[in-house]
Amino acid sequence: MKLPLRLSIPVVFFYALGYPIGALAVQAMSPGPVLVLRFTVSAPVLLLVAARRGVRLPRGRLLVHVAVAGLLMQAVQFIGCYEAFRLGLSPVLTALIISMNPVVTAALAWFLLGERLNRRRAAALVLAVAAVFVAFAGRLGSASLGIGAAAVVVALLGLSLGGVYQQRFVRGVDPIMATGIGVLVSIPAAVVFALATPMHVYRPEQAFWSVGAMIVSSSLIGMSLYLAALRRGGAGQVAMLFAVIPSVAAVLSWALLGERPDVGVLGGLLIGAVACVLGRRSDRPTPPARSVERPRPSAMIG
Repeated sequence: MKLPLRLSIPVVFFYALGYPIGALAVQAMSPGPVLVLRFTVSAPVLLLVAARRGVRLPRGRLLVHVAVAGLLMQAVQFIGCYEAFRLGLSPVLTALIISMNPVVTAALAWFLLGERLNRRRAAALVLAVAAVFVAFAGRLGSASLGIGAAAVVVALLGLSLGGVYQQRFVRGVDPIMATGIGVLVSIPAAVVFALATPMHVYRPEQAFWSVGAMIVSSSLIGMSLYLAALRRGGAGQVAMLFAVIPSVAAVLSWALLGERPDVGVLGGLLIGAVACVLGRRSDRPTPPARSVERPRPSAMIG
């Protein structure tokens, strides 16, 4: 099914908003405690909301699949991103690397699901990559990536593989319930991450409001919308939204962090929007060929 615009726009906004808010939280507190607080607070809220809506907990093998997808998209993705923030990588450059999600998702979907690229989808992928490089061409030459970039690559693999896994094995599960389960099973990984890294609180007031904003905007709203989009449009269409997410993150980082975006961000937004439109239209099923029934020999004999 085609991913509707009314769902695509809030997914882009809330996902992009998570980068500058995450950077603000890590500026005020070590990333380990930030993740532990984010997961431990949001998991019971999400599960309670799902229960109040009458959503049943998935059972058996389906529950295991929901947990695996959640670990990939929650624990692996956010531990990688927050470690990159701790190592000094900016939220804009983090979003830049994560924006390779359409290409990685397409490769994984081809390898794991046997999905082939048609011409329109291939053109959309090319435009998605072009949108990212146009938006951040001015920063690439002076960017110091280092180990932080490696951490984001791990986050990228978790996000992409989690989306493909979700499409393949998790069907018919309520997005809020799926997000709650994914966050819940990611708490132990966040605790291990917190214990393995230094734990400090630098700015208590900023830590309080930034972590609270992250829980509401990213964990409760953003990831629930993201899983709803995966359920509606599939991993390929949702991944195409990352053609514009980095540019939106750059604009939001300007508003919240004072990091002025390059002139190319506007061009990246425009090219990325075209890529998203192509990506939304590329998954239409090909109509089956009409079979022509040939008359039997006995019917031809008068």
